[in-house]
Amino acid sequence: MGRAISRCGTRGAPARLASALGYAVSPGGARIRPTILLAVASACGEDRPEIGDAAATALELIHCASLVHDDLPCFDNADIRRGKPSVHRAYSQPIAVLTGDSLIILAFEELARIAEIDAARSARLVLALARRTGMPGGICAGQGWESEEEIDLEAYHNAKTAALFVAATQMGAIAAGQEPGPWAELGARIGAAFQIADDLRDTLCDADTLGKPPGQDDLNGRPNAVARYGVQGAMSKLKDSLGGAIASIPSCPGEAMLAQMVQRYAERLTPSAPMPRRTVPGE
Repeated sequence: MGRAISRCGTRGAPARLASALGYAVSPGGARIRPTILLAVASACGEDRPEIGDAAATALELIHCASLVHDDLPCFDNADIRRGKPSVHRAYSQPIAVLTGDSLIILAFEELARIAEIDAARSARLVLALARRTGMPGGICAGQGWESEEEIDLEAYHNAKTAALFVAATQMGAIAAGQEPGPWAELGARIGAAFQIADDLRDTLCDADTLGKPPGQDDLNGRPNAVARYGVQGAMSKLKDSLGGAIASIPSCPGEAMLAQMVQRYAERLTPSAPMPRRTVPGE
């Protein structure tokens, strides 16, 4: 990702925007989406690792762009992201809008560059990422659900969170020259688990633990798994999603490795010790 960002800081480019791009992607979070993409590519027997690397970079750039836009006052109005001021607080709202836009374009530039290596895979990766970024089922649709009078919780979560996890598993398969279709379910199940775990953390954890303000769903009147099912119900849904994810892994040379990876994520996502507690409405 560093190489992609560095290309934006060349002589003659607007310095503040170039600086904001680097600020938006570092320090990174868990990088779970690109990690899953690379793991799937490896499990499928990738033959051109540079394709997987470019695909993983593109996916993470889209994710970072979504965070910059999510934090804007017109959406979450969040002052903190990953323990530091959000981009619009550090650089201004206009720069934050341009930062998110630039990261999206940079992501597709990364995939276009793959055409020099394999034009067919480049095109398929562009299409896979576009479908999970825009409308009707990508993260833009997920954000759009928040402006609807009635929100379909499953469709909302599928678009807002699961979409980029489906992109991760499918793009990993494409990067290795394999068919992406069988990999959609794994991504969807991991994404569902991640969203439920995020809802639990948003309800139960404090700002120091999260690295961002807690309680945003409740503050902005958005539905979430805890509000719908309660804490214990959400925990049950989380475990079901993680168990289903392991069972949905397609047959491939690295199937056992992927199962171990999903199990590790299950251990990280599932609270195993008391979390810093906030008051839960209704309790």
